[in-house]
Amino acid sequence: MKTQKVTGGGGVQLHVEETGNPQGKPILFIHGFSQCRLCWNKQMNSDLADEFRLVTLDIRGHGLSEKPQDAYGDTQLWADDIQAVITTLGLDHPVLSGWSYGGEIICDYIRHYGGENISGLNFVGAISKLGEPVFPFLSQKFLSLADGFFSNVVEESVVALQKFIRLCVHEEPTIEDFYFTLGYNTIVPPYVRAGLFDRTIENDDILAQINKPTLITHGEDDAIVLLEMGKYHENRISQAQASYYPGSGHATFWENPERFNTEIRSFVNSL
Repeated sequence: MKTQKVTGGGGVQLHVEETGNPQGKPILFIHGFSQCRLCWNKQMNSDLADEFRLVTLDIRGHGLSEKPQDAYGDTQLWADDIQAVITTLGLDHPVLSGWSYGGEIICDYIRHYGGENISGLNFVGAISKLGEPVFPFLSQKFLSLADGFFSNVVEESVVALQKFIRLCVHEEPTIEDFYFTLGYNTIVPPYVRAGLFDRTIENDDILAQINKPTLITHGEDDAIVLLEMGKYHENRISQAQASYYPGSGHATFWENPERFNTEIRSFVNSL
């Protein structure tokens, strides 16, 4: 596993890791709200690495990346982060795989850089809206945790994060998975979590603009981003193909890595 720092939008230092076949087709995995690159371990440490160049980053404010106080409301900054990873690592037309909030980051990238330098997209339990436009596509259980997410009282924040982690999966997580995930969720400052949702955006114009093959991956039992969001993307992206997972929740790639890895391998090889 190789690690490096990449200078993203506004000079923010981003932590990036890569593994796999340096000559393989690149896949850039983009995690979601309050997570980090480690959520992709079942992809990075799989036989996908025999064939593809696999790259993960900690998005701004998360993991080992810098955590500025006020740098989360500008679509240009998010787009610049992804562009910086692509150019610094010399990724040749990567597939962007975005989980949850990662779908919004993909939309930011398309808004400012278009699709010329990518070969395809993978929306994984992804959102493409923020603010009031996204509320109908989020579960009430998730929305009810907002005060805890943004609280500076440690006990309140940790209680919300524990509930959040359980909502991410359909089955009760193992003790090992639960505390592993809780660890990297808790190092995200509350001001970062608040900053991620401190903008309102629709993005229907971007969905209509996407002209690259797009794999929609969504758990049928997603208790955070409702299945309707996946179907919304399927109906609005011209080259979309959908894969819905019965018995899986928000983190399909973690709950059902064999199917996820098989499908993303097939998708990338089809491009």
